[in-house]
Amino acid sequence: MVAGRPHQTERWFACECCVEGTQSAAHASDCVGFDIGEEGRVIIEIGRFVETGQMLLRMSAEQLFLGDLCRFSPFDFQTGLCAEVGFSTGYALGPFGVTGPMVLGASEIANYQHADCWAIELLMSMSETNEIIRCFAAGDGRAPCANVDASGNQRRRLDLAAQGGGLSDRRMRLATFDLIVCVTGLMMAAEGSAAGPVPDMPFRQPVTVRFTTEAELEGATFQKMCLDRDGVVYILTDRGIARNFDTRVAIDKSYRPLAGKRALDIALRAGRLYYLFEDRLLSNESAGKPLVELPAGVYRQAALMPDGTTLLAGLTNLAILRGTQMTLLPFAVSRTNEQLYVWGDRFYVLANDTVYRVAGQRIETFHTGRDITALGFRPGEMLVGTKRGYYAVNLQNGVVSLPLQDKLPWVEITAFAPVTDGLWFGTTRGLVLQTGPKLFRYYASKRWLNDDRVLDLAVSRDGGVFVLTPGGLNRIEYRPTTLAEKAAHYDRKIRRRHIRYGFCSELRLARPGDPTSGEMIDTDNDGTWSSYYMASQAFRYAVTGDEEARANAWETFEALERLQTINGLDGFPSRTFERTGFKFSDPERWHASPEKGWEWKGTTSSDEITGHTFGYAVLYETAARTPAERQRIANAYDRIMTHILRHNLYLVDADGRPTLWGRWNPEYVNHFPPTIFDRRLNSTEIIAFLQFAWYLTQKPEYRARAFELLERRGYLENITSSMANIRFTPNFSFQGITMGDEWNHSDDELAFVTYWVLVRYAFNDDLRRRYIAAIRDHWEIEKVERNPLWNFIYSTTGAPFFDVEGAIWTLQTFPLDLTSWTIENSHRRDLVRLPANFRRQATGQLLPADERPVMRWNGNPFELDGGDGGQRELAGDEFLLPYWMGRYLRVIQ
Repeated sequence: MVAGRPHQTERWFACECCVEGTQSAAHASDCVGFDIGEEGRVIIEIGRFVETGQMLLRMSAEQLFLGDLCRFSPFDFQTGLCAEVGFSTGYALGPFGVTGPMVLGASEIANYQHADCWAIELLMSMSETNEIIRCFAAGDGRAPCANVDASGNQRRRLDLAAQGGGLSDRRMRLATFDLIVCVTGLMMAAEGSAAGPVPDMPFRQPVTVRFTTEAELEGATFQKMCLDRDGVVYILTDRGIARNFDTRVAIDKSYRPLAGKRALDIALRAGRLYYLFEDRLLSNESAGKPLVELPAGVYRQAALMPDGTTLLAGLTNLAILRGTQMTLLPFAVSRTNEQLYVWGDRFYVLANDTVYRVAGQRIETFHTGRDITALGFRPGEMLVGTKRGYYAVNLQNGVVSLPLQDKLPWVEITAFAPVTDGLWFGTTRGLVLQTGPKLFRYYASKRWLNDDRVLDLAVSRDGGVFVLTPGGLNRIEYRPTTLAEKAAHYDRKIRRRHIRYGFCSELRLARPGDPTSGEMIDTDNDGTWSSYYMASQAFRYAVTGDEEARANAWETFEALERLQTINGLDGFPSRTFERTGFKFSDPERWHASPEKGWEWKGTTSSDEITGHTFGYAVLYETAARTPAERQRIANAYDRIMTHILRHNLYLVDADGRPTLWGRWNPEYVNHFPPTIFDRRLNSTEIIAFLQFAWYLTQKPEYRARAFELLERRGYLENITSSMANIRFTPNFSFQGITMGDEWNHSDDELAFVTYWVLVRYAFNDDLRRRYIAAIRDHWEIEKVERNPLWNFIYSTTGAPFFDVEGAIWTLQTFPLDLTSWTIENSHRRDLVRLPANFRRQATGQLLPADERPVMRWNGNPFELDGGDGGQRELAGDEFLLPYWMGRYLRVIQ
């Protein structure tokens, strides 16, 4: 009944759901329509006339479109559906599908004349196979279905009532059944995994190409550029004409007669380069024949049509040059500079906020504006850039054809480069690609450009764009890439410059952005981040069988083991270690090791234990091939958990005191009010730890302590407490640290990696079901972040709906350059601002990852500004973990 076909990154589903028969026109008009309103809310319209009902669902990363869903019974949908959004049960139909149990009841069936009604009850399994269980009921539509709960799976329920209305019982049953399958298609498709793995199709990966400027151009003023038909970029500078030699820019000495001469302007004619000197206009094309001698010192700019007609601009006049014949044009306009443009068979001159058009030997005023900075042309219209945005003017009649566009990433326009599928424009704060109304890609900061002030643009035949800035030449190009190829890039990068004693380390860059100046440094969470890298390699091994990946994982495990042994504290994992005298971070937290020549860092927190637990669990499941390897993992984890139990659910440091954040004791956990997430998080962590320890060792004390916490200390209630309770909680602190004053995004990461272990190693099915409900409750709040790690971990609960499209989008836009460049977006006028809120979600829309400050998954993805000028480089395990997890879970194919 439901047919689906892939369409690039989108999914389409369609089905028919009306029947033949004796329905009246009134009944045929009982249809319900769906559309998308503001902020992605689904609008439900009642009563549109549709004789043949068809539901069409289009799912993409940005939007959801629903066509008409025809209802063919007199059942009153208005009692089952709210008029605006959601269902009468209080659950919402959001932009990515049903976010709660969907119930359509026959509560108003008595309003109709016929009491002989049929109903169909559909129960959709939430098992990993997403099995759909169908069941028919007769009579009043409330007869129970047999054995529907036999599997014990959590289910959703759909009830639809249909009136006989002269149709046979069998026909009505089938007709109603078709409708229910249609609705099921909507539910299953909306958020995504039920349709199967997402193929890893090539996508357009933006890449910046960095050009090196030779020393002879240091301090030079760059003015404009021309891209000739051979793909060579020529640049007008105050020191002569420069050009690119692959990715180097130097003064062009190719033609000896021109070497050392300073041109006043350069221009293109049909892709051929022309030079304007003090006293001549010439080209090296056409065997060097183009040469016109000019009055010395008069003309300073030139523009050429394809037929060779040339417009020259001087201080006091314009001139048209045809061959060697020159015609002077009066142009008594006071100006200090002007810009010349060619479009079709016309020249255009921008001077003093006025656009003049040259036709034949006439100059006419074409358009007058305010603060005009640049012009661009596309078929039928002229784009006018200003200091306040841009607009368009019809080239036939001069009427404004597009009003001022000022909801832009930045509004002070400097250059245009229209393309067939969009518009490139440069600004004083970066480069923008506009692909549709309110659809922008913003390329700014040193991640993309050596200077954000764009002077000139040129689009090459392959779709790449050259960008000239005061700092030199840049190029942004799009390369067909798959996620697998992207993962290989990060894998190589990590192995070549980020492995420190088996840890996956970040680099400190002595010269911003230059990896040759990089030093692998210790950080506060070496054990945590390395655990995630270890897990990524274990997943990679499970998917590919690559022994190199397995070796990488076990190399990191060896470093994690040594975190325990290097400090002499039985079962206490250090944060990190380093050779004596070379520690980098937080020197007050370090101690001399019993092992001569080494130091270790203390104050270990729950972050480390959570990371180790997750990493050990993944390694055990995927890359521990022998009993000895599995026992090695069990022994390492048992030592940690024995330490925690021996110290009454605390991590105890070298000073004999609990660390600041290594605390899971009820006196600590339950002293937090339910409005602070630490209460729920720490309860979740310790139960997951104890479950995994019991699974590895079968030691009864782990299981007993877990149930004591769950049943007598309120930890199960803490775990299942709704995330809706978490809110701003003033006047609460712990050891002088304010708690509850903001949403802690790092806690989200700790929670979700803990969920992987919590569900997989649950003591029984009842606990597992309750855990799953708690995880969905958390995911509902977090899904706006389109985080691949959150979504893929949530999918392991058997969830039939999760935002796979958003997860793939985030991985595709994840930046290749992981340098901590300073990124600024708070000035952008294309973003819809939200009022200050507890989650610190600044905007209504989530920016692509490569437009945001570089961060790990513990950061706030809605943070608009950040970075430190390029002093650090992250490794790339942030990408590898969700990617290889997605492959392992067969979400990505």
